[in-house]
Amino acid sequence: MSDHARNTGPMMASPRCGAKIRSGGSCRSPAVRGKRRCRMHGDAPGSGAPRGNQNARKHGLFTGDAIAERRRIQALLGEARKLLQAMK
Repeated sequence: MSDHARNTGPMMASPRCGAKIRSGGSCRSPAVRGKRRCRMHGDAPGSGAPRGNQNARKHGLFTGDAIAERRRIQALLGEARKLLQAMK
């Protein structure tokens, strides 16, 4: 064991996250600097990525338009399969 004195006062005095955890208690992790929640519970107001985060939009695969287009294609393919079955 080391005789080194650790200065943990500022860390212990830092604001805590306080998000509700699964066991019913509150998270005791330190909050991110300038935010109200810790790095794991960033979904709280005032935490997390900025609105309109362009870094989160890489490919657009799950946008409403892309999903609707895939559904239209699947419906068209289903109709084509029914026509092929009817022709046999």
